[in-house]
Amino acid sequence: MKNNASWGKSKFTSVVGCAVLLVGLVQVVQAGKLEKAGFDKANVDSLFVENCATCHGADRGKFIGPALNSAKYKDTPVSAIEAMISESPNLKSLMPAWKHRLSKKQIKSLAMLVKYYPKEDLSWSKRDMINSLEVNIADETKLPKKPTYSIDKMESLMAVVSRGTYSNGKNSKVVFFNGKNKIVGEILTRKAPHIVNFDPSNKRWAYIKTDGGRLFKVDLYSMQTVRSIKVGYTGPSLAVSFDGKYVITGSFIPNTVAVLDAKTLLPVKIMKLKGKNHKGKMIESDSGSITATPYKNYVAIALEMSGQVWIMDTSKASLPVTKIKNVGRHLHDAMLTPDGKKLIIAAYDDNKLAVIDFDKKKVIKDIPAGCVPHTGSGAITKIGSRLVGFGTNFGSAKSCKKTVVTAFDAKTFEVIKQIDVAGGSESPAANPNAPYIAIDIISDRGGVGKIQFIDKKTLEVAKTVDVGGHSHFPEYTADGKYLYVSAGYFGNKLVILDSKTLKVVKEFKLEVPAGIFSHARPKNVVVGN
Repeated sequence: MKNNASWGKSKFTSVVGCAVLLVGLVQVVQAGKLEKAGFDKANVDSLFVENCATCHGADRGKFIGPALNSAKYKDTPVSAIEAMISESPNLKSLMPAWKHRLSKKQIKSLAMLVKYYPKEDLSWSKRDMINSLEVNIADETKLPKKPTYSIDKMESLMAVVSRGTYSNGKNSKVVFFNGKNKIVGEILTRKAPHIVNFDPSNKRWAYIKTDGGRLFKVDLYSMQTVRSIKVGYTGPSLAVSFDGKYVITGSFIPNTVAVLDAKTLLPVKIMKLKGKNHKGKMIESDSGSITATPYKNYVAIALEMSGQVWIMDTSKASLPVTKIKNVGRHLHDAMLTPDGKKLIIAAYDDNKLAVIDFDKKKVIKDIPAGCVPHTGSGAITKIGSRLVGFGTNFGSAKSCKKTVVTAFDAKTFEVIKQIDVAGGSESPAANPNAPYIAIDIISDRGGVGKIQFIDKKTLEVAKTVDVGGHSHFPEYTADGKYLYVSAGYFGNKLVILDSKTLKVVKEFKLEVPAGIFSHARPKNVVVGN
């Protein structure tokens, strides 16, 4: 009986496998017929990369948005895919209606690409990087010696990412504020910017990474792009070593991390992200968070799917790496303790925050968290006599009912309290001069668009403010007087609140604002300190 059952299962598996193979062959044959009939795939690929890749990945394998390829849409009529692209699928969709930007012919060609072609296999080599380098200002000695605008100190700068409705074009940019709610500069990025990082060793430099894979070096004194380089196709991670020598940036496409010379942006070292996961299987990994610490000039690189964290020593010319295995399943965002000696990283599939000791090069503690935990920018702040850290959670698992903020002791890493909030949350914000921990509500239970404020004294939600759009990434100004909030997608504005009264003091129209980054981050090591 055992042999018969085994044979039956094997036969069934073979039949299913043949069916899948047959469907794939039909897709390939159909694609071949299209090209013989004049379908210009190369041209449509370019159209996709220009308009869709920043959200769905240049390989059409997914990124912020879902995958767009034949594996997913093989049973969907071309007309239905056309309608999906042309119109915004529903009022709460994050995708714009492309009928306002592309012709019917272009939309139809994209629909056919999605229907009949599989995910692409893309690469980006060191030579590709070097060839993509664009130099805007070759002689940096001619740049101004001090800011060309009014600002009390550089730490007051606030960088606000504006993705643009279509994630490309003139409205994809980073807008800089002087901490007193006045715009002092803009950097156009052509593709949707994702993250901004500042040079810890020199206040004049910032680095911007886009979802198109291009990295910009920016002179903050004159608000100009000095140079830029394309390091891959997709992937948001970015860090600057605390000695200012290196920029370290990761990609999802391909699965690599590039170490660049911070001055020239030329690649120094490229590492393939590959390692054994918790099951012992060798797999490639997307680049999760990359975090630089002042402690011994280490840089921590998260391998999302492999569940490993690599510690790079940037104080040594060879840039040696120590690999920490079995940290957790699906690693993503991370934050540091204020002394920089420990890394706290979210493990999505394990519902925990893992604590790594940089000296011991191992996990020393797991902090229980809500479903699909997240740290965002992270927040650790002094409350009374102790340092308290705050972790958010997406709560996006189907069975998840636990949308909480986890407050933990940032020295012992014991949970102090799990605070129930209105829905899934992404990025906490704190400041020693502000009375509240700000939490962005991004999903579930009708909370989208709200910021909830946790009172430091009671560790309870004290107030809720609706910012009138999809709330994202609150960040306090360096002095703690104001809270900046991106009300993206449905609101398309930056909202600035008084940190004590929580009254709106100013709003700025921006197309799909997202991440907000204070220049004070490197100085403070951790947000909220």
